[in-house]
Amino acid sequence: MNEENRDVRQREDHPQRLPGCRGQGRRRLDRALTEDGTFTDESIPYTYRGPDELGLTVEVYAKAFPDMHRELHKFYLAGDVVIVQLSLQGTHLGPLELPSGTVPPTGKRMDAPCCDVFELVGGKIKRFDCYPEGTVIAKQLGLA
Repeated sequence: MNEENRDVRQREDHPQRLPGCRGQGRRRLDRALTEDGTFTDESIPYTYRGPDELGLTVEVYAKAFPDMHRELHKFYLAGDVVIVQLSLQGTHLGPLELPSGTVPPTGKRMDAPCCDVFELVGGKIKRFDCYPEGTVIAKQLGLA
């Protein structure tokens, strides 16, 4: 990992440090990503591209899970790639708008394993691939 990317996870605008992805999360995410950066939610699967779409995912999940928290467990570094093992935690209190349709609030709590993979360029995130355990989330929310 080059020096420019080495401390990216310590930066205030790193997506993993956004408390609940609320408030100024969208603006912080926009600053953390390269201009052509992408975010892929591998569980649906859907890739958000460009500043307008990238912030959309923050807004969608903040609305559906207003108390969303990302509990970070382990970090792995491989060149300019950062891999994070984490848990997604939150209560489904709002509509979850997905490309396949809207899931109405269940009022149920999730605590699901997830893996995030970040490709860094020039100290910013070029690609953010999120691998949440969709089957665990669906079961915990009473959808499966």
